[in-house]
Amino acid sequence: MNKHYIAIVGLGYVGLPLAIEFARKYTVLGFDINVNRVQELSRGEDRTREADLETLEDVLSLKGDKGLKFSSDTKDLVDPNIYIVTVPTPINQFKSPDLTPLIKASEMIGKVLKKGDIVIYESTVYPGCTEEDCVPVLEKYSGLIYNVDFFCGYSPERINPGDKINTLTKIKKVTSGSTPEIANVVDDLYASIITAGTHKAPSLKVAEASKAIENAQRDVNISFVNELALIFDRIGIDTTDVIEAAGTKWNFLKYKPGLVGGHCIGVDPYYLAHKAESLGYHPQVILSGRRVNDNMGMFVANKVIKLMIHKGHKIQGAKALILGVTFKEDCPDIRNSRVIDIYTELKQFGLEVDVYDPHANAVEVEKEYKINLVGDMNNQYDAIVLAVSHKEFLELNLKELRNGHNTVIFDTKSCLDRNLIDARL
Repeated sequence: MNKHYIAIVGLGYVGLPLAIEFARKYTVLGFDINVNRVQELSRGEDRTREADLETLEDVLSLKGDKGLKFSSDTKDLVDPNIYIVTVPTPINQFKSPDLTPLIKASEMIGKVLKKGDIVIYESTVYPGCTEEDCVPVLEKYSGLIYNVDFFCGYSPERINPGDKINTLTKIKKVTSGSTPEIANVVDDLYASIITAGTHKAPSLKVAEASKAIENAQRDVNISFVNELALIFDRIGIDTTDVIEAAGTKWNFLKYKPGLVGGHCIGVDPYYLAHKAESLGYHPQVILSGRRVNDNMGMFVANKVIKLMIHKGHKIQGAKALILGVTFKEDCPDIRNSRVIDIYTELKQFGLEVDVYDPHANAVEVEKEYKINLVGDMNNQYDAIVLAVSHKEFLELNLKELRNGHNTVIFDTKSCLDRNLIDARL
């Protein structure tokens, strides 16, 4: 295959940066079923703030055998010969994999698939998902035969939302293909844009598994320090102090406790656990780590209530402020934010809770979490919870937000002046 016409299916935090980079060297179609998203990007705007807008404008203006155009019309999917799928792979309310977006994207591609085409998946899945779940859909809707008429690849995304240093091209890329020849094509394709280099995995399943364990490992490590935080709270010592002391040893890993959300770490371990359970193995470490991390929001809220009671506050009707609702600092991404757990628990205790976040999209927050963000902080509060360490919050004058000297301040990120706070993780 000498000439690539690439379709990127899904233009979120993963797909957009990928489309822009490939468009520097190839003809690229950025496709999304969200018409508003396509119109926004066509105007050179990006609500995720992952794109360099100057670069986006540049690739939109390129002509000939390179450049980028956007579309939500499936008719435009007919001409590409490489399809890269970057749709979300969330979990459902039962914490089981929700492959609906992935299957729908595969159906859509299957209807336009041609002989010789390659479909590469970047969405995080469990080992075996591409060949066991996606390929049959592609075959059904295309009438073509896998590894005879069309081929597949898997190259797990490694985008870190909000990170302007470790960007797409600077992170080594794992690649794989459904045949040795296709593996080389896929690897060469990514190597043409990834300056950090590539690692060609021996199979699709190995590549899929590598992504699953990347985040499961981090999740388990964070769950360990979160459990330590629960223990040290009962002992009456500061977790950060303990970590700083232990960190003086060269081989100690200085993970910090906190809320574990986002589209990867709080989700991917369930995909690995799902696959394990389908094979008759019930994972212990992975799921126990998930349970600890999923309960941290409740711990924070309950600790705030105890501190308020200790300071003589009437809980029913008390006013609380949560600073931040995105899943990480200086980023608009609200996917799987565990701040909602703090909010829900405080509301159940009868508090009136304001949530303020200058980075989050208020419409998206209301739609996803049924929370109406406040536009400013004119009230004075009985409790303040720093949930996300946005740079704006580090410069706040918290004294102006206090409802007297007895206001409880909880710092989940351990980034505020210790003299101003009552507790921290």
